Order: sequence, then C-alpha cells, then structure tokens
Amino acid sequence: MSRKTLTQYLVEQQRKEQAVSAEVRLLIEVVARACKAIGHAVGKGALGNVLGSLDTENVQGEVQKKLDVMSNEILLEANEWGGHLAAMASEEMETIHLIPNRYPKGEHLLLIDPLDGSSNIDVNVSIGTIFSVLQAPHHVSGQAVSEQDFLQPGVKQVAAGYAIYGPQTMLVLTVGTGVVAFTLDREMGAWQLTNENITIPEKTAEFAINMSNMRHWEAPVKRYIDDCLAGENGPMGKNYNMRWVASMVADVHRILTRGGVFLYPRDERPNGKEGKLRLMYEANPMSFLVEQAGGAATDGNRRILDIEPHKLHQRIGVVLGSKEEVERVTRYHDETQKN
Repeated sequence: MSRKTLTQYLVEQQRKEQAVSAEVRLLIEVVARACKAIGHAVGKGALGNVLGSLDTENVQGEVQKKLDVMSNEILLEANEWGGHLAAMASEEMETIHLIPNRYPKGEHLLLIDPLDGSSNIDVNVSIGTIFSVLQAPHHVSGQAVSEQDFLQPGVKQVAAGYAIYGPQTMLVLTVGTGVVAFTLDREMGAWQLTNENITIPEKTAEFAINMSNMRHWEAPVKRYIDDCLAGENGPMGKNYNMRWVASMVADVHRILTRGGVFLYPRDERPNGKEGKLRLMYEANPMSFLVEQAGGAATDGNRRILDIEPHKLHQRIGVVLGSKEEVERVTRYHDETQKN
C-alpha cells in the first residue's frame, strides 16, 4: 500500500486546507531534512564519536553534550539559506540568530530545542528535536528582526512539531488542522504518514512526573499525585500507573499515543519558582500539539498558549495531556489560591 509522504501531506494542507503557505511548507521540509541528519548522527552513537559532553555550558547553564552542539549546527546551517526565515532562536544560544545577508530572507521565525532530553543520550534512551514556527511581525516593513519579535504567545504559532529518535525515527506535526505523525523509511529516506488525526483520550490512568522532587512541590501538585497514588479507594476511584522517561519528547509522545498527563510543575526551590521547562522552545510547541490532539495544557493556573512571553528563555511550569486530568490539576491550584 502506498503511503502519503510528508511533502504530499503538506501540499494538500497548502492547496485543499489553505492551512500553510508555500513558504511554511518548504520551511517544514527543511526542518524535517535536518532532523533526518540528526537522527542519523544519534543512531551512530559511539561509532560516530558523538557521545559524551563538551567542556562548555549553554545559555541555560547546562553542560552541553556533543550531540547538543552538533544538532544545533545542523539546524542552523540547514535553515539559513532556504529563504524562508527572517531569524531563528535556539535553546542552546543566548540570543537570536539572524539570517546572513548573503541569503534571501523569509517571513517567518523558527524556534528550536535542537536535542531535547540530552541527559539520555549516553544511555540510549529516546530523545528528540522540538520546533515552533511564528510569523515575523516586520516582514512587510523590512525592519531588522529583534528578540522582541519572537515574544509572541503560543496561540500565534503557525506550525509546531517534534522529531523523536527512538526505535523508529518519527516526525509529529501540527499546522493547526490536527496532529499527524510520519515515520522515517530509512531505506527510502522518506517521511511516510503513519498516524492521522491523533487524539488524546479525555480520561487516563497514567501520569508522568519526577517523583524525586515531591518534597519541593506546591500543595496542589502534591494533592493531585497523592490522589492518584490512593488508587481505586481514593477520590479518583481508579488505579494509576506512573511513567517517567526524563525526556519531554518521549513523555509527550507516549501521551499523544495512548493518553496520560505530564507534569513538570513549578516548585518551592529558588530555581524552580518559575518552572523548569522553556516556554518558547518546549511548552508552547508541545501545548499546541496537545491541544490540537484534543488535550489541554496549563502552567497550573493559565492556558499555556495564552501566556504573553517576556523573555526569550523564559521558564514555566507545565501540566499537559488528557483534558480531564489537566483540568483537575488546574482546579486544585484554583482551590488552593481561594483558601
């Protein structure tokens, strides 16, 4: 049976649904090709001398893995020359990356987390690349792009997605018309459509959270997890399973595949009061995907996609996944604030 390729899908979205412009279609294809190159490097592992850390830190103060830097360079180089972008921003870089003057400029902005879950690289656990596409505000006037132009709420995303490098290399994508997934046919080198109209069940009996941080959690989060752990005799009336990969791409991919709720909440530690995940590079694109699949995403109080960012590397608490569970966690936060 002949499967639809990524290019065929995007052409349909452009022609039939008018969901993407020609520029966005080509931009997504460039990102997808870069992800193939990253997946190839990940697959080689020690054979490609790509494992281990460098003696450098990124703007987040995190020690960089060799593959972090390599993935960032692959994505920058692939997207510089295409003519689809005004500028890029990466979790690995302090400020934005302007398109060199020798290349044509486009009308869009690209935000990337080049290699999410990089702490799992050396132990051969699934990792991935996350991306988000925005319209550049000043593309008509020709003004120079600034960091401020990237500070748009997630609801303004034109497209978002991730590649996951696991037993299969997959690309999960939304252009605002639902969520689809493509699997890389390594023999053909093509992304083939394998999952259409991905939908997250409203209810679940599975949660993902780092339990080692329990002593630092805010009261509403602790209350929710206690209720889950109480099982069928507790307020939830059912037994829950816990899953935690420590790679957001892998944890969210599981939720998109079979349901569940993912929590990386704010906590009481000085470095956790705002949250740990990055709004622009992780929370916004993943929230867009989850909502397009029928789920929900909040920071505990607010819908993530409505939050007005105030800085490029802003951190935030995240609760996303099955709608009923996310709404319950959000209600617990509301009740705590009222008491």
